[in-house]
Amino acid sequence: MRIAPSPTGYLHIGTARTALFNWLFARHHGGKFVLRIEDTDLERSDKKYEKDIIEGLEWLGISWDEGPYRQSERLDTYEKYINKLLADGLAYYCFCTKEELDEQRQMMLAQGLAPKYNRKCAALSESEVKERLQSGTSSIIRFRIPETTVSFKDLIRGSITFDGTLIGDVAIAKDPRTPLYNFAVAVDDEEMRITHVIRGEDHIANTPKQIFLQKALGFRQPEYAHLPLILDPDRAKMSKRYSATAISEYRREGYLPEALVNFIALLGWHSKEDKEIMAAEELVKEFDLSRVQKAGAVFNIEKLGWLNAQYIKKLDAEELAKHLELAPTEDNLKIIELTRERMRKLTDFKTLAWFFFELPEYDAGLLIWKETSQKTILENLQKAKTALAALAGTEFAKSDLEKTLMPIAQDRGRGEVLWPLRVALSGQEASPGPFEIAEALGQKETLRRVELAIKKLG
Repeated sequence: MRIAPSPTGYLHIGTARTALFNWLFARHHGGKFVLRIEDTDLERSDKKYEKDIIEGLEWLGISWDEGPYRQSERLDTYEKYINKLLADGLAYYCFCTKEELDEQRQMMLAQGLAPKYNRKCAALSESEVKERLQSGTSSIIRFRIPETTVSFKDLIRGSITFDGTLIGDVAIAKDPRTPLYNFAVAVDDEEMRITHVIRGEDHIANTPKQIFLQKALGFRQPEYAHLPLILDPDRAKMSKRYSATAISEYRREGYLPEALVNFIALLGWHSKEDKEIMAAEELVKEFDLSRVQKAGAVFNIEKLGWLNAQYIKKLDAEELAKHLELAPTEDNLKIIELTRERMRKLTDFKTLAWFFFELPEYDAGLLIWKETSQKTILENLQKAKTALAALAGTEFAKSDLEKTLMPIAQDRGRGEVLWPLRVALSGQEASPGPFEIAEALGQKETLRRVELAIKKLG
């Protein structure tokens, strides 16, 4: 198994899913997983993208057994096989200009024919080819596609047949040391002993070209499986808003790698029992290509958020503190426990918990419960402050706070007492309860915030 990304862009959901499915298949069957960087497109390839791809796979926990191999470091190998095809007459130099190729294409389309190369240069003599090459005439190398049919069994879609007469001779290299995609893939899959190729359905049209090359070079033919496309919620092709967003962006937004792997695995695949939450070990155990669907897989950002929230809830407070880059102090762990139930992403913590670290500015009117008078709210806060001040520092646990304040709330009204106290401690309309907040803040800070609220009310 292999994943062979091109370092011409950041690692996104589509490539990550292809990597994950290959990795799951390899681990399930006890095979090896290879990372191959397809960087022969020198103009568009960039080391920053390669770095992002490698770091993204590592963050997701998708480990490889061999590699990373780089095509740019394998040019001698490609040259050997290209020269063999040229020597055997199975490939030839083509000197047609872009304008000539466009003209050929338009003529065939006008005749209602499938556009393909007309083999104009296939009959050039050896001396003509040598003369043109020596003169610096622009050229490519084409492979003679046999005019026969080729069939293969797709492990997801069943038998697929292509007619070679409709494909035409394909370009396989710019020169003997500059291979193009289909040729380099065929060579690499043979040399790296790849037995199964799992990739997106957009590669189906490349498969017959690669099989013809394999046959011409005496290579083994891997088994193929083509995954359904990933669609945005409106069932349109992947966009940067959702599924084509870089994995690094989901990481920055606060998604856990375990949740993202779980989510990606369910894009076009389902378990025997249609389970929603599955750890990597369970995915490896259950992964079966027969459960991959043929129809497009819809990317549901709400489902990703829900899954991420479940994984956040499963982490213990100390693990969550590491993800949040917080010191695992007693106070921080209390704050984490108070906010984790409402977190869908790690970045939610700052929004939900920042008031613990710094009381926000708020309007005095927020302290008023419904139609209660300002005078009553002020009196209730003063009574609460007196009761809280009377507690010993060791008596500031939630249970002690409830015992102290609930009698006042029952006497003067739960909303009339607990609402202004909660707002005084959080400065927000929505937050955890006052007892939980007070316990996390401690006695000194709690009293300071209640005093500020009393001053706001005059």
